Amino acid sequence: MKIAKTFFLIFIGVLLFKCFNPFAPKLEQSDKNSLIITEQKTPDEVLQNFQYAYVFQDSVLYSDLLDSSFVFIYFDPNLESGRFVSWGRDIDLKTTGRLFLNFDVIDLIWNSTIYSVDEDNRAEYSQSFNLSLIKNNETINITGNAIFVFKKCNYDNKWRIIQWKDESDL
Repeated sequence: MKIAKTFFLIFIGVLLFKCFNPFAPKLEQSDKNSLIITEQKTPDEVLQNFQYAYVFQDSVLYSDLLDSSFVFIYFDPNLESGRFVSWGRDIDLKTTGRLFLNFDVIDLIWNSTIYSVDEDNRAEYSQSFNLSLIKNNETINITGNAIFVFKKCNYDNKWRIIQWKDESDL
C-alpha cells in the first residue's frame, strides 16, 4: 500500500510539473491594466498585441501583426529637403528585431485614438503614443501619432496591419 501511495504522489507531481511552464509569460493577470495576448479579432486587439510585442520584445508576436503586403512610411527631414520614405515587411521585421535587441526596456503607451474608420474587412486608426527606449540608464522618449491601416485576413479571420505611417515627434 505504501508503494502505491508513493507512486501516486510521484505521478501527480509529474503531471502537475508537466502542466507548468515557469518560462512562459502569463497571458492574463488580475490587474486591469495588464497586457494580454489577444486573438486579433479586431483592430483594437491588434494594437493590444502590438503593445505587448514591444513591451515584452516579442518578435514572433510582432511578425504576426503585419500582413504580407505591409508598408511602413515615415518622414525623413534629412533627405532632399525632407521626404517620405517607406519599406516593406521584411525590412520592418529586421529593424524591429534590432530595436528589441538593442534596448533593455521598451515601454509603449497608446494614448487617445484621434480618429478611426471601420469597415467590414478594412479599418484605419490614427493613434497617439508615448514610446520610451531605455538602455544603460539612458532613456529616449518619443511621442507622436501613428496612422495604421488594417485588413481582415480571409484565411484565419485575424486583423493585420497593412500600412503604418509614423508621425512621431523626432
